[in-house]
Amino acid sequence: MSEKNFPEVIAIVGPTASGKTDLSVSLAEATGGEVINGDAFQVYRGLDIGTAKITPDEMRGVPHHLFNILGPGDEFSVADYQRLVREKIAEISSRGRLPIITGGTGLYVQSILYDYRFTEQKQDPELRQSLERMLREKGPEHLHELLKKSDPGAAAEIHPNNTRRVIRALEIGSLTGKTKKEAEGMDSAAPLYNHLLVGLAMDRDILYERINRRVDLMVDAGWIEEVRRLMDAGFGESQSMKAIGYREIGTYLKGEMDLEQALELTKRNTRRYAKRQFTYFRNKLDVHWLDALEGTRRNTQKILGFMKDFGPPERNT
Repeated sequence: MSEKNFPEVIAIVGPTASGKTDLSVSLAEATGGEVINGDAFQVYRGLDIGTAKITPDEMRGVPHHLFNILGPGDEFSVADYQRLVREKIAEISSRGRLPIITGGTGLYVQSILYDYRFTEQKQDPELRQSLERMLREKGPEHLHELLKKSDPGAAAEIHPNNTRRVIRALEIGSLTGKTKKEAEGMDSAAPLYNHLLVGLAMDRDILYERINRRVDLMVDAGWIEEVRRLMDAGFGESQSMKAIGYREIGTYLKGEMDLEQALELTKRNTRRYAKRQFTYFRNKLDVHWLDALEGTRRNTQKILGFMKDFGPPERNT
């Protein structure tokens, strides 16, 4: 595709419930592309309803990659994701197909498109134990508030439920005296691919209404039973169960809040996450924004227009 000056990679981003999945399939059908998962939790088997994972029927025969590749008890980092996706991009490109990354996890998508190299920061076991003890005693919201004060940028990108990443960001700040981004050097990374980055946006009130409706539909589809199965199998404290809704429904199943409270908390946390997604994409990435309400067909044609006008990559001479 490079001889036509097409992008080497396309990424479709945007908040949850904005229509990314259907657009990615439509674009893949139009271009002979293949879809790569860009969501932090859709890599896990068994987390299907609550992550709005694409179904075989919705794939419409388009190859999809890096979905359901891990068990719900497995650990998975952004560095792991970066390695797997870059391997998959090379494989898809070698077959003359277009890699299309689709998802809402901004850090994951950014780590692929830019020449960012993860380095292991030094660790302090005593500090880690202290933070984990604070988590047990005061809860995830308290740790997240500490992160907001010390590193607002990291707090904006990390959900309070993702306690592993919250603790790591606090640890980096304490040990280095730098923000997470400063310590990792992400902001100075150069583009690795000649890529096209497209985002779906819509009026916030409409998006929030969609989110609330989606949660209700997920419950109707058996989400509570899905969480119960995972907890009964011993995965209640796993990294995968930090996904929004799984933790809240798990709290209900443990008898610590009623169902109505759990679902309202899920909706609220999902709306807040969508707001953070918008903030991340607008502040960190150069996105061509589309109106999600114009529909999949029209937005597919707009992306094809972007591709037609896409210039060749700048080369050093």
